[in-house]
Amino acid sequence: MTAFLVKVFSSALVIGLVTEVARRSPSLGGVLSALPVVSLISFAWLVKQGSERAELSTFLKSVLLGLPATFLLLAVLYGLIRLGIPIFYSILGATSLFIVCWYIQRYLQQWWQT
Repeated sequence: MTAFLVKVFSSALVIGLVTEVARRSPSLGGVLSALPVVSLISFAWLVKQGSERAELSTFLKSVLLGLPATFLLLAVLYGLIRLGIPIFYSILGATSLFIVCWYIQRYLQQWWQT
């Protein structure tokens, strides 16, 4: 339980710091947010917990497979906000498209492997 709480608080600290930087400098905050911080933190915790190379490799492959849908989500969100769509509806629309693309991507991935 202690290890879990350390993970939660240290991860929250990183997110809080990036958010504070973004509040003061949106450009710098955007660059920091684009860094694979969550992936690296997750990877570090998996290594610390003694995960095998195969598990680490699978994790990293899954992160890579999620990048196209994530890029699409951010691009659509940016476009909707630039068009003046209210933030709630922009997030809803971008997230909905992300989910659809993620399912299509998973289907294609399964189809490709057969």
